[in-house]
Amino acid sequence: MTALSGMASLVLLAITWNRLMDALDAILTRRTVPPAKMGPPGPDAVELRRILAAGAAAPDHGLLRPFRFLVVQDEGRARLGELFAACVRRAALDVSPQEIEKQRTAPLRAPVIVIVVAKVEQDHPKIPAIEQIAAAAAAAQNMLLAAHALGFAAKWATGRQAYDEGVKAGLGLGPADRIIGFLYLGSYAAEHRAAPRGGIEDIVQAWPPAMEG
Repeated sequence: MTALSGMASLVLLAITWNRLMDALDAILTRRTVPPAKMGPPGPDAVELRRILAAGAAAPDHGLLRPFRFLVVQDEGRARLGELFAACVRRAALDVSPQEIEKQRTAPLRAPVIVIVVAKVEQDHPKIPAIEQIAAAAAAAQNMLLAAHALGFAAKWATGRQAYDEGVKAGLGLGPADRIIGFLYLGSYAAEHRAAPRGGIEDIVQAWPPAMEG
């Protein structure tokens, strides 16, 4: 190895290390931000494509690509709000007008919403449904991290809307499709102090456990 090639290897190693640290920083500093504390602008076309590409890079057993991303912007948010309002009306006959209006306007709080859908092959001979759903969930997490890395606020939401057949039909989804979540994306419009995360001591253990005595 020449001195020049050795230096190039060190530079490449440094770049790789810096990228690794950037990825860890994004993971460890990401926080959920309520849509009420978001505002415009949302990701532009280039930024949104990078976020969606991050989602598509999720771990995917068998390369099934069992996820779909519905991008909701502009007037589409109002149409999504109508689906949400209809959902709460179906859920309870005595639902208040205030709750209906809250659901109708909920999608308007963020400039961009990405609906993450799992396209599950229930009878796949090798890959069970839970692994396909896990891949779609990993795609959602990747997009949250990408949005955070690009400087945007984000929230992964579900609620009864994610499990409502009327909402799914209104989105053009089939009965077997699963809504993994609604990802709200926007700029920070107000300060948000997230609750501190717990440590790892109560969720990690060595296996097999140490022998007693």
